[in-house]
Amino acid sequence: MSAPAPIARLIGTRGFSTLAAALLTLPYWTSGIAKLFDLDGALGEARHFGLEPAILTVIATIFVQIGGSLLVILGRQAWLGAGALGVFTAAATLIAHPFWQVADPIARFHERNTFLEHVGLIGGLMLAAILRTQKS
Repeated sequence: MSAPAPIARLIGTRGFSTLAAALLTLPYWTSGIAKLFDLDGALGEARHFGLEPAILTVIATIFVQIGGSLLVILGRQAWLGAGALGVFTAAATLIAHPFWQVADPIARFHERNTFLEHVGLIGGLMLAAILRTQKS
């Protein structure tokens, strides 16, 4: 069953797909911008996770978060932006949310949920790579 005509028209507009891409990438580009305005905090976060040299980690993170988001939002080489964000998310999730190592059941539950939410973001980025590439 196809969508009703008004919904199909809305879904088919470039503005709708651009908004969807901006919302999907919202956690990344806002994080990248926040890191730009709080480099000390970003460096502290990198060091907290043992990512040295921290400055190179922060620079790469900002570049991937903002650059990848822009590629997806603009629909220009969206496959590259979505791929970079997906690989970044997979690595960051394994580093920051290893729920299988958490002893406390409540904390493990929350870490597992966060882990799975990030996996869901990767799925969304995969869809964005497919859909934004088809539109280009």
